[in-house]
Amino acid sequence: MALICDHGTIRHDLKPGALHRLDATPETVHWGYFSPDIKPALTIRSGDLVQAQAVTHHAGDAPDLMMDESVKRIFTEIAPETRAPGVHIMTGPIYIEDAEPGDMLEVRYFQMVPRFNYGSNLAANWGHLYKEFDEKERVTIYKIDPNANTASALYAYDFQGKYLVPGTITNCPECDRQPALPGITIPARPHLGTAGVAPAVNEPVSTIPPGLHGGNIDNWRIGAGATMYYPVQVKGGLFSIGDPHVSQGDGEISGTAIEASLDCLFQIILRKDFKFPSPLLETPNNWIVHGFGDDLDQAMKNAALDMLHLLTEHQGLSANDGYSLMSVAADFGVTQVVDGTQGIHVRIDRNLFPQKGVVKDI
Repeated sequence: MALICDHGTIRHDLKPGALHRLDATPETVHWGYFSPDIKPALTIRSGDLVQAQAVTHHAGDAPDLMMDESVKRIFTEIAPETRAPGVHIMTGPIYIEDAEPGDMLEVRYFQMVPRFNYGSNLAANWGHLYKEFDEKERVTIYKIDPNANTASALYAYDFQGKYLVPGTITNCPECDRQPALPGITIPARPHLGTAGVAPAVNEPVSTIPPGLHGGNIDNWRIGAGATMYYPVQVKGGLFSIGDPHVSQGDGEISGTAIEASLDCLFQIILRKDFKFPSPLLETPNNWIVHGFGDDLDQAMKNAALDMLHLLTEHQGLSANDGYSLMSVAADFGVTQVVDGTQGIHVRIDRNLFPQKGVVKDI
C-alpha cells in the first residue's frame, strides 16, 4: 500500500535509537480511558522509534471492510461494559525511561498509513446539529484511494436506534445502503484524533475530552511531518495513541471524522530543557497552540493565554508586543465542538521569528 501523507523526515539533531513494534491486541490496548495505573505495553528510551497500530473504535460500522482477525479480537475479547468512561481504543501505554512530571515529551510523527482502504463517518447523537436532523444518526462509509491521497463516499445508511455502545458492530449487509456524495472526492490527511500521556489522577480519565495531557484534541494537523509536545504528568509519561482518522475538517461538526485504523511511525524524545503548559504542535511552518474549555469563549481565552506564553517566555517578546502580534498575525480556529470540552487552536507562522522559532530556542 502506498503511504499517505508520508512527508516526515527523521531529523539528525538527535540520533535515532532502537526501533520498536507495538501491535494493537487485547493485551496492548486500553479502551476508553487514560490512567497512571495501566501496565506499560512497551518501555523505551528517549530517541527510540515506535511502529504502532492505532485501531478505530468505528471499525464495526463496516466490519467486512474495516476489520481483520486481529481487529476482531479486540472487539470480541474486550467486554463492552469495560469500554469506559470514554470510547476510543488506545494503544499503549508507552513508558519512557527517566521521564518525570514536569518534563515534556517531544513526539515526532513520521508516517500515518491506512491499515485498510476504508473509513467511517458517523452523524452522531453528540453531533452539533443532532436536533436539527430530527435526532437521527447516519453512517457514511468512505473508500480511500492511497495513490491519489483522496477519499470518496462509497455508501451511506441510517443507524437504527442510538449509537451508545463503543465499538458497536452493525450488520450492514442487511441494512439499506444508499448512494452518498456522488462525484465528490476529498483530500486524505491521516492523523491521530487522540494521543497523550496519563493524567496525574487516581481514577480513569475519559478519552473523550481533550486536556492538558493531550487526549482527544482532534486537530487534523497532527499527522506525518508534525511534532507534538506533551507535558509529562506521571513517572514514565505513559504515552498512548488512538482515534485514528483519514480526514477531518476543523469543527468535526457531525460527531466524527473519517474514522479509519492507521499504522503509525513516530519517535519519542524526552525533553527536560523546556516547559509548556499545554499540548503544543509544531509543523514545518507553524506553531499551533491548543486551548480547551466548557465553551468556545473559555477555550479561546485559554488558547490566547498559552500563545502569549509562547511569544513572551520562548520568543522573548513583551506582553504588549505579543498581544499585538496575535491580533495581526495569528489565526484562531475551532478545532472541535463535539467532545464535551471544546477546542480552539491558534496558529502563528514560525518564519516570523529568527531561525523559524526552532525548538532548541524554546
